[in-house]
Amino acid sequence: MSFATQDLRDEHQGILAMLAVVEAAAFRVRDGKAVPRDLMLNASEFFRNFADKCHHGKEEDRLFPKMIESGISDAGGPIGVMKEEHIRGRALVGAMLDAAQKFAQGDASVTRELARTTLDYVALLRDHIDKEDNVFFPEADRAIPESVQRALKQSYDEFEANVMGAGVHERYHAMIDAYQKLAASWK
Repeated sequence: MSFATQDLRDEHQGILAMLAVVEAAAFRVRDGKAVPRDLMLNASEFFRNFADKCHHGKEEDRLFPKMIESGISDAGGPIGVMKEEHIRGRALVGAMLDAAQKFAQGDASVTRELARTTLDYVALLRDHIDKEDNVFFPEADRAIPESVQRALKQSYDEFEANVMGAGVHERYHAMIDAYQKLAASWK
């Protein structure tokens, strides 16, 4: 059976790839080395639009309600923990986006803040993804019946189409690929 959580695990791979890029860029920014001014801005927008609105949106709008219906605790339970981490991530992405906008306009005074918020976000999201992939999603897979899983998997496509629109997913994958090549050249 193809679990609905597999789509979310697959999305984690793209998010982790972009986290690796921004981590390398944040170290370069912190150390005063060159980074394309738009990289951090584009990455921040990727995290806001894809990682949060689309990916976390699927979890909050579609997966979590089905988990609750299947008897998994919300407030004070694993769902509540995931929601809290989504909220913390949103705050960090907001700060990162603000600093990235200033950085893209040539304001060098934000480099420390940009590096710090980026590295804090990278640490939070890597830990969050590890928990989801290894604890949270297996729990969802056990609790949610197969028929509900199939319907849930189909509802993700509808959700993504409404939130992201046509071609955006592909554009983000191309951006990740290009930035991965750039980051590889920094080594």
